[in-house]
Amino acid sequence: MVLSKEELKEIELTLVKLVQEEIGPIIKEHTGTKFDTYEDKANQVDLVTVVDKKVESIIKEALNKKYPTFKFIGEESYVPGQTKISKDPTFIVDPIDGTTNFIHGYPYSCTSLGLAEDGKPVVGVVFNPHLNQLFHASKGNGAYLNSFKINVPKRPLTLQKSVVGLEGGAERSEGSGNFDKKMATYKNLLSDKGGYIHGFRSVGSAAMNMCYVANGMLDSYWEGGCWAWDVCAGWCILEETGGKMVGGNPNEWEIPIDRRCYFAVRGGCTKEEQKDYVESFWPHVAGPLEY
Repeated sequence: MVLSKEELKEIELTLVKLVQEEIGPIIKEHTGTKFDTYEDKANQVDLVTVVDKKVESIIKEALNKKYPTFKFIGEESYVPGQTKISKDPTFIVDPIDGTTNFIHGYPYSCTSLGLAEDGKPVVGVVFNPHLNQLFHASKGNGAYLNSFKINVPKRPLTLQKSVVGLEGGAERSEGSGNFDKKMATYKNLLSDKGGYIHGFRSVGSAAMNMCYVANGMLDSYWEGGCWAWDVCAGWCILEETGGKMVGGNPNEWEIPIDRRCYFAVRGGCTKEEQKDYVESFWPHVAGPLEY
């Protein structure tokens, strides 16, 4: 099956309606109210609430009903070692990205609904109901923020003059490898002896970071440890605004959607500028991240 541009647009609009009418109101109503009803997943900072599970159930039921032949992968129903992304059309869903923000009432949690075909993102919808920011796109149809087409302003892209999205992540064990490498990379980027970037921003949601790169608010976003459902939707939105996704580890120009180590770079510049930017960034990565 190869979905046409028209079919992809129809799916995009279906997802938009779902998050606006059913999912957004639930998330907005319950944010900041679930301090006593969350669980630890991997550790004490990797969290999940009953609302995450409820929202995923609603999404899965709605999409299975309308698209019964499509596959579905959700963060809360993912089974390590068993759940695989095939070439078939597959919804890849994070019911609440930024669960820690959601628990604390910090207004940067969202629902991220992506569709992949042949293992590549082709539809993306990311909705932050707290700020009423609805990003949506489908392959070949452009990307939109609240129904207005995103056109990234043309401006030069250089590492030293950039603002980069960076996150602490859930993996915090010192001496474990990835955590130490991430912190060393941040120091390399910020130092006047290193990249000396203008600064970094951290909103606590991979999907929101991706969208802010897509519309040019961030110049790039570097992350290791997140999952396909964190980036699938944002990846499609990014590419539809002229942005580029490569690997977070050096020399990974082409990566699968579940690589778990990502580097998103904005549009609004030439492809050669993007290439030069990536090649100037990678030397500051303090060792390969491994997941």
